[in-house]
Amino acid sequence: MDDSRVPTSAPLSTWLAELAQPSGAPGGGAACGVMVGLASALLGMVAEYTPDDVRATECAARLVAHRAAALKAAEEDGVRSAEFGAALAIPADDPERGRRVRDAALVAARSSAALGEAGMRLLPELVLLAEIGKPSLRADLAVAAEALTAGIAGASVNILANLQTARKHGASTSAVSESQAIHELVTVAKKGAAAIAEQISAHFTADAP
Repeated sequence: MDDSRVPTSAPLSTWLAELAQPSGAPGGGAACGVMVGLASALLGMVAEYTPDDVRATECAARLVAHRAAALKAAEEDGVRSAEFGAALAIPADDPERGRRVRDAALVAARSSAALGEAGMRLLPELVLLAEIGKPSLRADLAVAAEALTAGIAGASVNILANLQTARKHGASTSAVSESQAIHELVTVAKKGAAAIAEQISAHFTADAP
């Protein structure tokens, strides 16, 4: 295992302690993946509480895979973050620094895009459970929607930040095009998750004085 890899299977307290260190591995991107994983787990709980609907049963099975994919993407992002940090730490007078930073930034952007895509895959499940989930679980569903929104939003920011660095160090338009295209899709997904979170939360304020 790569020395820079901090497994998401570590105890939560250990993982958070590592996140708090000035290493960037794990960093904000990995945190986004964990938020997506949390959203997936909460959605899974809502689905499991709805055993009388085959759609919920099928959804619960898919969410197990989605959760594993999100945590894997989070772990991988920690490695990419460490590589990016190493490139940025190269002395400014090193002739290879520009190329190394550019290449690392492009890889980091793709990693952030993968995290965003992991979040995007949860949106249809959120839409489904908002329709068929038990009303008594609306609060949990709202928390899942908020966590998903945060995870996707963070991935979106990281894609842009990494692409900006890549461009500053000479990345071509074609080199950034794939991650840029994914960013546009991620932005749409973020708005969709946020809209559902707001819609669900409205149930709790409808009768407020």
